[in-house]
Amino acid sequence: MSDRGWQFWIDRGGTFTDVIARRPDGALVTHKLLSENPEHYRDAAIAGIRDLMSVAAGDSIPCAQIEMVKMGTTVATNALLERKGERTVLIATRGFKDALRIGYQNRPDIFARRIVLPEMLYERVVEVDERVTAEGEVLRAPDLNGVRADLEPVLAAGIRSAAILFMHSYRYPEHEHRAAELARAMGFAQVSASHEVSPLMKLVGRGDTTVADAYLSPILARYVAAIARELPGVRLLFMQSNGGLVEATRFHGKDAILSGPAGGVVGAAKSAERAGLGEIIGFDMGGTSTDVSHYAGAYERGFETQVAGVRLRAPMLRINSVAAGGGSICYFDGARLRVGLRSAGADPGPASYRKGGPLTVTDANILLGKIQPAFFPYVFGPAGDAPLDAAIVAEKFAGLTVEVARAGRRLAPETLAEGFVAIAVENMANAIKQISIQRGHDVTGYTLNCFGGAGGQHACLVADALGMTRVMIHPLAGVLSAYGIGLAEQRALKEQTVEAPLEDQFAPVLAVELDRLATAASGELAAQGIAASDIALRRMLLVKYEGTDSPLMVAHGAVAEIAAAFAEAHRRRYGFVAEDKRLVVEAVSVEAIGGGDQVQNSSLPLCGGGKISDAPLAIVKIFSGGLWHEAPLYDRDALAPGAEIAGPAILREATATSVIEPGWRGRIDPYRNLILERAEPLPRRIAVGTEGDPVMLEIFNNLFMAIAEQMGVALQSTAYSVNIKERLDFSCALFDRAGALIANAPHMPVHLGSMGESVETIIRSRGATMKPGDVFMLNAPYNGGTHLPDVTVIMPVFDERGGECLFFVGARGHQADIGGVTPGSMPPMSRNVE
Repeated sequence: MSDRGWQFWIDRGGTFTDVIARRPDGALVTHKLLSENPEHYRDAAIAGIRDLMSVAAGDSIPCAQIEMVKMGTTVATNALLERKGERTVLIATRGFKDALRIGYQNRPDIFARRIVLPEMLYERVVEVDERVTAEGEVLRAPDLNGVRADLEPVLAAGIRSAAILFMHSYRYPEHEHRAAELARAMGFAQVSASHEVSPLMKLVGRGDTTVADAYLSPILARYVAAIARELPGVRLLFMQSNGGLVEATRFHGKDAILSGPAGGVVGAAKSAERAGLGEIIGFDMGGTSTDVSHYAGAYERGFETQVAGVRLRAPMLRINSVAAGGGSICYFDGARLRVGLRSAGADPGPASYRKGGPLTVTDANILLGKIQPAFFPYVFGPAGDAPLDAAIVAEKFAGLTVEVARAGRRLAPETLAEGFVAIAVENMANAIKQISIQRGHDVTGYTLNCFGGAGGQHACLVADALGMTRVMIHPLAGVLSAYGIGLAEQRALKEQTVEAPLEDQFAPVLAVELDRLATAASGELAAQGIAASDIALRRMLLVKYEGTDSPLMVAHGAVAEIAAAFAEAHRRRYGFVAEDKRLVVEAVSVEAIGGGDQVQNSSLPLCGGGKISDAPLAIVKIFSGGLWHEAPLYDRDALAPGAEIAGPAILREATATSVIEPGWRGRIDPYRNLILERAEPLPRRIAVGTEGDPVMLEIFNNLFMAIAEQMGVALQSTAYSVNIKERLDFSCALFDRAGALIANAPHMPVHLGSMGESVETIIRSRGATMKPGDVFMLNAPYNGGTHLPDVTVIMPVFDERGGECLFFVGARGHQADIGGVTPGSMPPMSRNVE
């Protein structure tokens, strides 16, 4: 590999920029620096390249020695969050200028008394008197002279970015195409037409995506140009939200929202496959939040995502974030211990950072001994040379014990600290359930691929909370997003709405459309230098039941194969199959894949200097499972492949700390991954007593709420009516065996005060004969109903033997979803209630 030049793999995050360089000899070196440090450099990515190539600030970078730069960036994300994109005009079909402002009828925060709508990205709207029907009939053709006259004042105001959104243009794009040509000819530098940006159904999502593309693409273009000026002649590739790289000139705003986190998903998938692990949960825990993802041989993507109030209808890796990180603030609210949603951030940071910060999860781990200040970098205090402050942590936890004692509970500081960690772990486990169990995946046989600065401290605990028995921590876990960007393939995704029945006579139509998209996607990669022989194609279909709009992705094949694959996916996701419902192909999709790098095991850096020794650096005390334990502390970089460590133990790393909990065992595999496996069966949890334990109160509150919310997702996804799907006119809740409310998801409040009476009605009338598998439905307004169109479905949940009813689950929705004489409330001919 000596004939190859330098490669740089860069993840430019909001706080830190991670850089991995592959030197000409194939070895990897890493670097981490602040993303914003104007006193020392203009751009962190360029500064990282200079540092690793030992180029002085005033000297030119020897670009001839650089083979390629691959980047992920938060530039577009930050511009979206801070509303600092390009000034944009929306060009819309007449009568629909407010469609994006109106959006859908759902309520993001149903209990908020003051609704604050997100700021629209477009500054002005120009309406065009044009209209094409859903069947393609042209009712009115656009008057281009009139459009020109309307756009001239927009140009005069300095607006140079345009988003074009016409009705049904995803299928009939001619009017949009003509308007886009006119706008470009008039001088608009950025023109985003919805049929090019997101050729999919749903006006609002397609429109938001198009506006976001027009709003963000110029910002990206300027950033890309600035990097290119510093690196003339160097090939630049950028990570897209879909998990694939693309040449800088083809990098668009709509594809950049998850640019950095997508690198983490790719890094987790690639490193796990190399270690022979096919099914993983990606677990990226940082200081402010935790990102989780699911991978079982193929990247999971969502085609509808909401970021900063903007609905994006474009393929993005499915990543779930939860506000639980090392910096999440820990406090007592008078009854329960709470963790988050607020974070201490980097300034002031946790209490131990010596800046007067609050108690956080990081501080809890210090008190528990799972972070050892003596073996943590000395970068704190006024001079940046002091260790973490364990004394202030102990002082603050002592004060907290007094506060909890006033509420009637006497708990030791270490018990409180372990309680905070347990709550954070439950929050993260619930986030993982949303992208796994909620979608029909049994994760007990998966591997938890853990990365990020705080992940290793909690990996075993999170795995235990999910019933998982294996954890993997890569040697570059602290910079795994940059590593994933380096190994990612180039990808081109093309999709198109077809809305055709899944029947034999329509199979040729689907094949023709897929071939067209395959040609376009392959051509896009070929134009980026990928040989045709190196391009792989994946043909996929979005299939749904007729009348629904929650399609599932299945591979293309014979009609019978597609139907069978959809049935299996639907049963896994929702637990049932509707045999009598016709299937519809909503859209077709083709992904072209090519390129990608491989890394040899020997190229991974030994950050600790390369000295091999399995002797512990020290013996320390850690608190786990309610007990203090003596635990050896090792230097991970000094452990050779084959080394085994029994828990409890701590591994110090260059950018993180990993904890092996009691009952777990670790080993270093041939690829220098740390593989953790449960060596002893997980102890059965002891039943909680009648006293109000502030830790278990919060844990069970989160657990019950998560169940109710997952019920709501399943109901909304499988519903037919607008009442449920968009207005969210439904409720889901859990009740105890007597019918008392335990937890309700934040759905329709008017339902919840009376739904318990509905459960009690079932108990009175059917309690003696109920058995496992029974489901009851009622809508009587005299027995807990609200009004006739609201139907309540109640199901008892029994113990494992099926002899004792433990609790009830209930869901209430609108009868329009299952029939009725008329939509809405009572029909006008109603006379009485029987």
